[in-house]
Amino acid sequence: MKARELLKIGYPQGPILGMARAAAGVARVSGKTARQVRSILEQLLREPAHFSEDPIFGALAAELLAQGIQPKTLPTLFSTMDYRRAEELTYQVWGQDIDADAHQQMRNACRLPISVAGALMPDAHVGYGLPIGGVLATENAVIPYAVGVDIACRMMMTVFNLPPDQLAEDSSRFAGILEENTRFGVGAEWRPRRYHPVMDEDWRISSTTAHVKDLAHRQLGTSGSGNHFVEFGELLLKESVRGVEPGRYLAVLSHSGSRGPGNKVATQFSKWAMSKHHRMPKELRHLAWLDLSGDGAEYWAAMELMGRYASANHHIIHRQIVAAVGESPLLQIENHHNFAWREIHDGREVIVHRKGATPAGRRMLGIIPGSMASPAYLVEGLGDASSLSSASHGAGRRMSRSAAFKQNTWPEVKKYLADRGVMLLSAGLDEAPWVYKDIDEVMAAQQDLVRPLARFMPRIVKMSPAGERPED
Repeated sequence: MKARELLKIGYPQGPILGMARAAAGVARVSGKTARQVRSILEQLLREPAHFSEDPIFGALAAELLAQGIQPKTLPTLFSTMDYRRAEELTYQVWGQDIDADAHQQMRNACRLPISVAGALMPDAHVGYGLPIGGVLATENAVIPYAVGVDIACRMMMTVFNLPPDQLAEDSSRFAGILEENTRFGVGAEWRPRRYHPVMDEDWRISSTTAHVKDLAHRQLGTSGSGNHFVEFGELLLKESVRGVEPGRYLAVLSHSGSRGPGNKVATQFSKWAMSKHHRMPKELRHLAWLDLSGDGAEYWAAMELMGRYASANHHIIHRQIVAAVGESPLLQIENHHNFAWREIHDGREVIVHRKGATPAGRRMLGIIPGSMASPAYLVEGLGDASSLSSASHGAGRRMSRSAAFKQNTWPEVKKYLADRGVMLLSAGLDEAPWVYKDIDEVMAAQQDLVRPLARFMPRIVKMSPAGERPED
């Protein structure tokens, strides 16, 4: 990297400039593109402490911190423009029980100059930037907070050729299988560590992913906190799916994502996006974006890696449970949300963010859960264009976590579950069944988006123990 480029970024003349050029050269030799190196050096100048342990840029970061050098204001593509469109995009809404703040967040997103189209799913509620249940299409730009902090959170189901009555007849065995083969919570990890080929990929695509690789390996095959779960239940298949005939089956369903690594990737790149759009109004700052023709490419590569990592977590969980059950699966299905996709809509390529929304392209299979005491649905997408081929990712919260702690008690939760034949192994009060919307009302509100193929009813449920900080 040339000295004049580093001076333009904000590096001062002298030894630090030489260190920056040397580090840039090592990074290029290690396989990083010139664009990636420039992005790292800009980010390092703003937040040198983040790179203190980086094998390539650590010495440079330490010198910047030691000398207390402040960066110049970096040039921003939109430094002189209004961050609102002249005319607001309209967005279509499914469902009635959606709070006003979620609508305001969706209106904010649809006023961005990069926005092309939007939709709001029936499970929608307030999130950071884009509401949970929000779908937003943009042009050549990705919004890290519109993807979410739990990148590529997903559902996975394994169906066995076993009668679901076994869950009641031998509940202690199946409860033991969940207890022994899952780990939940913010600091959960396996010892010894589990293996999956995702750990053999190149995690140096970003300094952030390189930094979290060891954490990712420790947490591989574990589940998060909040609304994440693994549960055995009864699947009522109404019609043939991938060769499996209609009937009643024992199945296991999981919900979790990219754990601590995904959170760190989201947080770091969100801060980076906000630093590039420092003039955005306060109410829009969580909608700061990265240009995919520039340093957004690095976030995109990290996001996709987190997607493969999230999938690996589920496959390890299901692999272990399958081995413990001792029966080969008839069927396995997974789908994810909290992601961005390159898709063609109205004849143009756009970036579709689905934050707490499920892809529902024509004939695409997906899973939409309810609560620990209400059904999940295996669905087929109908490819509705006005929803950007999307559907809800669940029932959606109707009560905040703080309100749930204040208003719920364990005796009433346990009685409610017992009356419905559900065994709860662990969870927090903030996941009580009634903090969620009625899943059947949500499904009725999106009957033009998906078609139910099967109904899954939870019977043995494991979630993160009470007191854990939510990751969802």
